Amino acid sequence: MDTRTIQTLIEQGLPGGMARVVGDDGVHFEATVICAAFAGKLPLARHRMVYATLGELMGGEIHALSLRTLTPEEAARQARSEDMWQRS
Repeated sequence: MDTRTIQTLIEQGLPGGMARVVGDDGVHFEATVICAAFAGKLPLARHRMVYATLGELMGGEIHALSLRTLTPEEAARQARSEDMWQRS
């Protein structure tokens, strides 16, 4: 399994969402997913939404997926915070 395929599946399954996926060994991956549909949802619900986009690949071709799920507003706040630390 490659990172681009996982990214595409997530983005197709979460319209308007953006995903960044990394992984070196083809079975363990990390993804940051930004989607407005996450608003008002607890982290577990957000993760389930992402897992649903991958279906049977989870536990099969994808052995492990570490997720970071953010709304666009959360991502913007985080980016501003990281920018502030880089300027210090």
